[in-house]
Amino acid sequence: MGYRGLSSPASPPLVLLFLLPLSSPPFAQGAIHIPKDLSQPPVLTDMPTSYTAFSREDIYLPCAASGNPTPTFRWVKDGEAFGSERPGTGTLRAEDDEPLEVYDGNFRCYASNMLGTAMTKTVRVIVERESRTQRHKVVHQDAYEGESIILACSPPESSTPPNIHWMDRSESMVHITRSDRVMVGLDGKLYFANLLKNDSRDDYICNAQYSAARTILPVAAVRLTVKPSNDVVHKKPHLLHPPGSHSSVKALRGHSLTLECIPKGLPTPRVEWKKKDGRLEETNGVVENHGRWLSFSSISQSDDGEYECRASNGAGFVLHSFTVTVEAAPFWVKEPQNLLYAPGENVRLDCQAEGIPTPRLTWSINGRELSEVDQDSRRSVFGGVLILRDVEFADTAVYQCEATNIHGSALINTYLYVIELPPQILSSDGVVYRVTEGGDVRLHCETFGSPRPHITWNGEDMVSLLSDPRVSLLTNGTIELSYVSHEDSGTYTCSVKNTNISISAHVEVFNQTVILNGPQDVQALRGTSALLDCSAYKDPRLHRYQILWRKDGQKLQESSPDDKYTVFENGTLKVADVQSDDSASYSCEVITDLDNVKASGSITVVARPDPPKDLTLSDIADHSLTLSWIPGNSHNLPIRVFIVEAQEQQHAEEEKWQWVEWKKVPADFNHLQLTLHPYCTYRFRVIAVNDAGRSNPSSPSDIHRTPPAGESSHQNPTGVHSDSTDPKLLVITWKEMPKYMHNGEDFQYKVFWREAGGTGAHWNEGYVKSPPFVVNSTGPYTPFEIKVQAVNSIGSGPPPEAEIGHSGEDKPEDAPTGVSSLVMNSTVRVTWNEVHNVRGLLLGYKIHVRWLGPDGIRGRRSLGKLHHEEEREGRARERDKHSRVVVVHGKKTYGEVKDLKLFSSYGLTVSAFNSKGDGPQSLPHHFNTPEGVPGPPASLSFESPTERSLILHWTPPLESNGILLGYMVQYQQGGNGDSLMQIISDPSVTHLELEPLDPNSHYIFSVIARTSKGEGQPIIRRGATLLDGVPPSNVTLVQGNTSFNLSWTPGERDRNHGFFIQVRKTGYDWETSEMVNSTQGFYTLSGLQPGTEYQLKIMHGNNTQWDHRVSTLGPVPTEMRGGFATQGWLIGLISAIVLLVLILLILCLIKRSRGGKYAVKDKEDKEVDSEARPMKDETFGEYSDGDEKRSDSQPSLCGESKLGSDDSLAEYGDSVDIQFNEDGSFIGQYSGRGPVPHGNESSGPASPVNIPSSVCLVG
Repeated sequence: MGYRGLSSPASPPLVLLFLLPLSSPPFAQGAIHIPKDLSQPPVLTDMPTSYTAFSREDIYLPCAASGNPTPTFRWVKDGEAFGSERPGTGTLRAEDDEPLEVYDGNFRCYASNMLGTAMTKTVRVIVERESRTQRHKVVHQDAYEGESIILACSPPESSTPPNIHWMDRSESMVHITRSDRVMVGLDGKLYFANLLKNDSRDDYICNAQYSAARTILPVAAVRLTVKPSNDVVHKKPHLLHPPGSHSSVKALRGHSLTLECIPKGLPTPRVEWKKKDGRLEETNGVVENHGRWLSFSSISQSDDGEYECRASNGAGFVLHSFTVTVEAAPFWVKEPQNLLYAPGENVRLDCQAEGIPTPRLTWSINGRELSEVDQDSRRSVFGGVLILRDVEFADTAVYQCEATNIHGSALINTYLYVIELPPQILSSDGVVYRVTEGGDVRLHCETFGSPRPHITWNGEDMVSLLSDPRVSLLTNGTIELSYVSHEDSGTYTCSVKNTNISISAHVEVFNQTVILNGPQDVQALRGTSALLDCSAYKDPRLHRYQILWRKDGQKLQESSPDDKYTVFENGTLKVADVQSDDSASYSCEVITDLDNVKASGSITVVARPDPPKDLTLSDIADHSLTLSWIPGNSHNLPIRVFIVEAQEQQHAEEEKWQWVEWKKVPADFNHLQLTLHPYCTYRFRVIAVNDAGRSNPSSPSDIHRTPPAGESSHQNPTGVHSDSTDPKLLVITWKEMPKYMHNGEDFQYKVFWREAGGTGAHWNEGYVKSPPFVVNSTGPYTPFEIKVQAVNSIGSGPPPEAEIGHSGEDKPEDAPTGVSSLVMNSTVRVTWNEVHNVRGLLLGYKIHVRWLGPDGIRGRRSLGKLHHEEEREGRARERDKHSRVVVVHGKKTYGEVKDLKLFSSYGLTVSAFNSKGDGPQSLPHHFNTPEGVPGPPASLSFESPTERSLILHWTPPLESNGILLGYMVQYQQGGNGDSLMQIISDPSVTHLELEPLDPNSHYIFSVIARTSKGEGQPIIRRGATLLDGVPPSNVTLVQGNTSFNLSWTPGERDRNHGFFIQVRKTGYDWETSEMVNSTQGFYTLSGLQPGTEYQLKIMHGNNTQWDHRVSTLGPVPTEMRGGFATQGWLIGLISAIVLLVLILLILCLIKRSRGGKYAVKDKEDKEVDSEARPMKDETFGEYSDGDEKRSDSQPSLCGESKLGSDDSLAEYGDSVDIQFNEDGSFIGQYSGRGPVPHGNESSGPASPVNIPSSVCLVG
């Protein structure tokens, strides 16, 4: 008959259900949880396993299952029913009246109720009788020292292999000590790689421990006698186990495996393992048991491969390889789920298993294989897939899938429940889910029904949440939203399709809690306080939070502020008075209602080391001993060094005793061998040093006294030398020996001296308590042999070595001779003969060089012309400036003097010097330097007579270096056009007019001086011609009570242009100002009436350049008494200005009578090298006023007089800077102008005098 299950029960009322999966046609998937009051198929909850039984108490086969109705149980042994059916529980125990052997076999348990039958996999029960203790005879074995031996142990066979223990009964049953030489193999035998005499024992006992039977049996007893041998030699390794050179090993996945190599040989071989087809580190293998085992606790498929062990010693090596094949009992890859279905659905049960070899899959229904039940066209099987189409209530059953291979089987029960139930949402409505940003949140919508309800989740915008890749739908209807952000806050709706059943869920997103400043790894000095930070940020909406501190994982209890632990409001932990036991790991955890964060740090308490202790003196000899000590606690900082200090008490009074550092000892030493001085009393102490500082000194050692020393251990003073300053005295001195080196009483120095050079001269000697020792009447700088010997009451020190000393020095007596020179341009090489009578240690020579003047002046001197006193003083200063002394150190008899002036005459002398001073100078020696190329001209300035012409003015070079032959003038338009050049052959000509020039361009000008040796360096300037000026048209006006201040910006290259300012009061006639220069930049109209409107304008010919109406400030006058031009104060001011102009004219006449042109700029250019003045591209050049074209009474344009204003020029300090020339005339440089040339003056009349065409430009 068909076996499809029982008929469907009636559906009871539903109660609160658990999670149910969703079904997705055409096949339903997922696990179900059926309510307790609903009928349920049996589900196994406890299953038996295979084991070995040694007694009736061991028989215990558990079998339990859940289900509704409660299942009944039955057992099958070796394919036959075993015992009767059992209600409630299926656990099988041994019956008292049945023999134990009845339970030996293969068992399977079945659990059944009205909905189906579940079964366990088959388990094997092995029945063994307990092994009994047998008496064994003691086996006698003999072997020679150095040989190998194996002690056998053959325990009774068992399905559970025993653990073997080799013990020595003669020593209270202790285990035999295992080592790389003595080893217990996997087979239980005791292996000796080589024998020693002490391996001899009367009772080697082998015990077998059967853990499952809780039995230990003695198996074998061996008496081993090791005979001595006179022929113990090194032996090449061989393997005691395994035999041969290769082994094949099979292992089951997940089981343990041990590869074993036990060698013999002398010395004891060393065993190394490797994986021949990979890296041993990438496997699960662990080398154990002194390298003899390679163990896999749970071997996997990746451990499959070739392995090799290599046993080696100094005599050779032996190899053994293993081929490990990993197979596997069946294990599940995919398991079918318990399912709930509605009638008419299609069901697919997937059952996939793997194993090596590949397992065979079989399907059963309610414990019966499909081949034993009726055929059904709705049911089909494809390997591990069982498909049921159009299921009915009668298809409710428990289905079994079983996978089997040679290594075992795996079985799984799956029930199919066909039922119809209306859909319900079991989760609560309106739940608020709170989550922190970046976290995950699950929104629950658990449903129940058959067929399983289909649900949807939508947001407030009614868009399906499943379109978001961050959303995962679980089988029970719950959705999981990952990486939540603030934008995810809102309300979400879960609905059952095709119904009006739904619930809502609200999501609130909070900011993450973050530890901003967590605890660090802190080092703290013992006794101080340590602070660990834990400042955090939390969402302001989370009101409840706590900070929890832990020390080594244990929660810290905060105490009062005066006690050990204090947590401040900002979360900082203070650990007061830290001691060694406070060194630990500390963590702070910030806990809110939604999340928690944790950060860790540590406190390491450090301190100065404890002082060393237990100082001892050992290996004591006359003048040496060994000092030892025990280091103190280093307090978490390594000791860097020990400092050994000594106190010498023999040669000082007690109040002057001092501890002196003797030596620093590395931290890894705790002793020091000391070499001591004779006739001393010592105490020693030791100080330890780490990074926290020095320890306190140790307690001093015992006092140790050394005996006086004889000649063999005596020393002489060092540093013997002469320190003579008087030419008639020899002063012998040395480094005085410390008192602890006197080595005895009545210490003094014995001084020896004799004149050097004589081999048989007699030594003079004398005694002195301390240096120095003085010898009289020696003569200047006489060499002596000197030596000093230490002596005391016991004897003298060793014979001293003689040193050379001298009596005092005197100045050199002779002057150098043979002075000659070789001139090379501006360098002269001077040579002379060596001076012999130095009367001291020669320190070197001095070359005294004196400049006598240029070549031309020297020639005129020879004519005997007189010079003025002033000129002579100037030349003397010039000679001193170019004179020098060159020092040549050592014994060299040559030297060079560099950087001499060319085309000049020099004189020199040479003298020797020592520590006492200079000797006499040699006879004067004269030489001349050759002519050279000249330097650049001292200055270059321009004058622009017209818009198309420029006159260049320059001054000769400061360094002519010869006879000037003329000049070369080059100029280039715009800096990139063709360069033009003019040659001037007359050196007295220092100006040149260039025309026609482009008034719209700038030019680069250069002037080069020439001598017979060539052309010198150029002076380069940039300049342009000046343009005709016009009156200003853009005027700025500032009002006052009785005046107007007018200001304007003159054209950068415009000449000065004289113009008038016309002014009138409304209803009055025009009045005209004095002539105003366009280059002034400002002008003040004064004498006006307060509160009155005026019209002002500037004319250029018949054209109006500027016109403006403006009122003065202040109250309106009641009566106009007259124009400002008629005021008395204005007449007085004009008179003063005229007087000032007359004074200026007189000063200019005086200037011209004293030599004409005397520009401050020219004077400055003579003092400063033109090469030191950089040319600026934005400037037009450097102009000077021409003597012929400048009025004697008119200052240069750079200092134009601002006439016609009754306000003092000093009132406009921000607009003008007035300076006076040396002759009393003044120049003015107006501020506010750019670094460009001023404009040329116009040729028209100017007030009060005409101003000629001239300009001042800055180069």
